[in-house]
Amino acid sequence: MKLVIAVVQRADAGDLLEAMTAQGHRVTRISSQGGFLREGNVTLLTAVRDHEVDPVIKVVREHCYTRTRYVSPLPPVAESGEFYPPAPVEVQVGGATVFVLKAANVERLLGAQ
Repeated sequence: MKLVIAVVQRADAGDLLEAMTAQGHRVTRISSQGGFLREGNVTLLTAVRDHEVDPVIKVVREHCYTRTRYVSPLPPVAESGEFYPPAPVEVQVGGATVFVLKAANVERLLGAQ
């Protein structure tokens, strides 16, 4: 068994989650926040059999897109009274970061009956 952890942009999460559940995967969604742009993203967790890892990564590739954004960097340190407005910088955001970990044991607990 493997634990697949996919960190994706919030804009891509809904369609990706639907596609994964349509393929029969149980997925846990956790809201998270990125460090560089401090934007919201989503971390998806799913446990799969070893042979299902590649199909899961394929569906992540199909539903997560790279976008171009313009961000304003922090202004440079200037002398007192001086101000240099920073020019926006073009950066690529989006896509996905996927981690695949070996899962020693996966159990689904269904409460007392």
